[in-house]
Amino acid sequence: MLNLIINYIENTPQKMISYADYIQQALYHSEYGYYMKEAEKIGPEGDFITTSNVSDIYGRTISKWFHQMAAEYKLPFQICEIGGGNGRFAKAFLDEWNLISDEEIHYYILETSPYHRKLQQEQIVFSEQIRQIDSWNEISPFCGLIFSNELFDALPVHVVEKAHDQLNEIMVTVKDGKLAEQAVPLSNRDISLYLEESGLSLSNGQRIEIPLQMEQMIKSMSDALDKGFVLTADYGYTDEEWQEPIRRDGSLRGYYKHSLIPNVLEHPGEMDITSHVHFDSLIRLGEKEGLDFHFMMRQDEFLLSAGILQELEDHYDPNPFSPVSKRNRAIRSLITPSGMSAAFHLVLQGKKIGEK
Repeated sequence: MLNLIINYIENTPQKMISYADYIQQALYHSEYGYYMKEAEKIGPEGDFITTSNVSDIYGRTISKWFHQMAAEYKLPFQICEIGGGNGRFAKAFLDEWNLISDEEIHYYILETSPYHRKLQQEQIVFSEQIRQIDSWNEISPFCGLIFSNELFDALPVHVVEKAHDQLNEIMVTVKDGKLAEQAVPLSNRDISLYLEESGLSLSNGQRIEIPLQMEQMIKSMSDALDKGFVLTADYGYTDEEWQEPIRRDGSLRGYYKHSLIPNVLEHPGEMDITSHVHFDSLIRLGEKEGLDFHFMMRQDEFLLSAGILQELEDHYDPNPFSPVSKRNRAIRSLITPSGMSAAFHLVLQGKKIGEK
């Protein structure tokens, strides 16, 4: 993969590419991209862990929440999950749905990774109502819930940095046979417009990731959604938080065998690359595309509001080694302020909610 990217860069007229282009190749190249090839990515044998893989209680809680919301707002029982990973969330959601409802659910997974599609097929019994899809065209116009977990943090991003009162874009080039950074004066008008519309102002020495692909992703969701909700679970910062001195180095990171790698130019195609989501822009761009903002709350607060504590009250076992006790510990890990949920937020947006 390294040689492929080096050749790719050296065949460009400028002998350099944007970080967004580099991340696109490293993560999504059809044959060698990290997400596209056959290798364990999630869990103890992979490079990172997601909330939905801590316990099935996460997917089950979202299932109960959507059942209530669909009934309240008279929505069809349909959900489209974008990027279903290994399928554990979908399985937990469907298992809970079959316990709490006699109504048939339509569950679609929009997945581009052949490896993840295979893992999902091992977890889930697919049918006409529960299936993998290749594009929005297969289900548009869609009514129901669009859900994603750690989707936006995996989108390719540009990197800008301010130095000597000038904004530069940080590019990726080749030096002495290795990948390296090169700063050039910012000339990408889309980046300048993004900074202007978001109100972000960088100080000297500060760098930040610019998620231009986020707008296209939000637009595709809104175009497909006729009526319903978009629920996004991810980690990120508000514009105010981005301005704090602790964020001056940006958030672009790699995860390789559960170790954080600050330099994402290492191990191309072999590790996950991620950056924190711009939550204010997610909300702003959603409204621009017709998605009304309903709320943003920390994940532990959302799970509590969705009734996750009821699971603890209904299922108690004094044996600390029993499956029930193990599950209860997982629930506590999802709702304690020091747990992993504290780093995540859920953003709810909607279209035509309340309309008959």
